[in-house]
Amino acid sequence: MPLFAVSARLPQPALDLLEAAGEVRVADGGPLTRPELLELVAGADVVLSQLGDRIDDEVLAAAGPGLRCVCNVAVGYDNVDLEAAARRGVAVTNTPGVLDDATADLTLGLILAATRRLGEGERLIRSGRSWAWGMDFMLGRDLRGKLLGVVGLGAIGARVAARARAFGMRVAYNNRGEAPAAVTEPLEAERLELDELLTAADVLTLHCPLTEQTRHLIGAPELAAMKPTAVLVNTARGPVVDEAALAAALRAGEIAAAGLDVYEDEPRVHPDLLELENAVLVPHLGSATVETRTAMADLAARNALAAARGEPLPTPVTS
Repeated sequence: MPLFAVSARLPQPALDLLEAAGEVRVADGGPLTRPELLELVAGADVVLSQLGDRIDDEVLAAAGPGLRCVCNVAVGYDNVDLEAAARRGVAVTNTPGVLDDATADLTLGLILAATRRLGEGERLIRSGRSWAWGMDFMLGRDLRGKLLGVVGLGAIGARVAARARAFGMRVAYNNRGEAPAAVTEPLEAERLELDELLTAADVLTLHCPLTEQTRHLIGAPELAAMKPTAVLVNTARGPVVDEAALAAALRAGEIAAAGLDVYEDEPRVHPDLLELENAVLVPHLGSATVETRTAMADLAARNALAAARGEPLPTPVTS
């Protein structure tokens, strides 16, 4: 009977699938400490991990030689050492596709909140300070006719672009190569080099994976190249943006606003960002809907069952 080690409680339907197939060891409570994670995985055939779990050679060794697969309950997998897993013959899976729409919705929400100063307005109301409608009161900017710059026109980026088109925005993007025509033609999206996209975009939204090449992809030079009226949105991974440089750019008026769902050192947020009215900050809510989190857990569980049975994995990580 296989042992499934689950690092955080999942929606019950996913746990039911696992419990019907083997023994399930589930961590309850908040994020695991390192010793707790090492203890949890000991002897596991399959580990179901979360983004906050650093799955490296030490964890893989603690699981033991029977470990077959690490099933990450996320589309990203930068928390998993793929080389160490490959050396030990351990497969890795993720949960792509099922969270694309929820993350795109959240991204558009951040775009609207940043361009229309929604967070600032709500804080004003809740503070009890006096206010009065006026022609020049808390002016934001329209989206219609503006250029959305998408860094990473993959599944999520394309969905954000489609939503933005419904608001009358134009679309340009930056990928390492040309995106498929089936994606770009309905969006009328033009591919630009990153330096061109930075200077042209009215809203720049990030949807690239975190790699050594994309770490601090947006830093002080890139922010300085953007329009002073531009908005930066990040729902990808926190370290893609240099938070200290972003806070400085927002304070200096180099860009108008930012909307962030992810942070360099989660759950810590750079203290300078917390002081800024033009920073919209939410706690990693991209996939946080009941339907999406249930679907993510279900897909991770199906990967785990396939690994335990020696069957083809539904969504293996291949890079």
